[in-house]
Amino acid sequence: MARTAIASDPKEIREYLDVAVSVAEAAGPIALRYFRKPLDVEDKSGGSAFDPVTRADKEIESSIRADLQRLFPDHGILGEEQAARDSDSPYRWFIDPIDGTRAFISGVPAWGILLGLTIDEICRVGVMHQPYLGETFLGHTDGAWVRRGGEEQALRTRATNELGSAILYSTHPSMFEAGEDRSAFERVAAKSRMMRFGGDCYSYCLLAHGLIDLVIEGGLHPYDIVPLIPIIEGAGGIVTDWQGGDASGGGLIIAAANSTLHRQALETLNARPLSTTGRENPR
Repeated sequence: MARTAIASDPKEIREYLDVAVSVAEAAGPIALRYFRKPLDVEDKSGGSAFDPVTRADKEIESSIRADLQRLFPDHGILGEEQAARDSDSPYRWFIDPIDGTRAFISGVPAWGILLGLTIDEICRVGVMHQPYLGETFLGHTDGAWVRRGGEEQALRTRATNELGSAILYSTHPSMFEAGEDRSAFERVAAKSRMMRFGGDCYSYCLLAHGLIDLVIEGGLHPYDIVPLIPIIEGAGGIVTDWQGGDASGGGLIIAAANSTLHRQALETLNARPLSTTGRENPR
């Protein structure tokens, strides 16, 4: 089938979404074997800022990769813990086995298993599975839902259209380079109604759920954000970089409940020149 036909076929997209949900949820029991249990933690930073990885991260990614390679042997794969699998296929999967490893090793259920699919470099399918809470957030550009307790609820972002009324989340201030990037974030935080740190991938799902209004972060990798883009966009939100461009490459990211709020936050971020990079993300 031609790339354009596949990429525009809603039935095909929904089938890939169903597969992504199944694969992500199948890895959930691996995470639960380790969560809130004694756990060895490695530091893969090489001596710089602490960058933790656990057996759970590695085993989950191996499980997801094995399922994807069995189902789609010609698809590309980019994950956090293993080398990229290059392919000439228009399909590429993005895996973050535990987005929020710091939360995971601390016993805080703000982490999630992320799995996303791009087709012709467009984010089409996204899943965030949180097995401890029994929740799966899923989406494509035409819709987003959360599943819990055997029920599925459609998601819709909030209509907040004033920055002064917005609830802003970010994982940690160290995501931003000291200097202008951090100052830019603080300008938005100062104008927001409320600002909270923490959340990792769960914050983006709260935005899609209509519970918060903004998420602003830096230092993200593609596998941190690609799976979340279809969930937010499917719920009516918008995700870009700090210049208003494509967010799928990671870096400095802003997610907003709607275009009006996004524009106000983006204008505040860009009140002075920005650098083009953020710190490595503390996840």
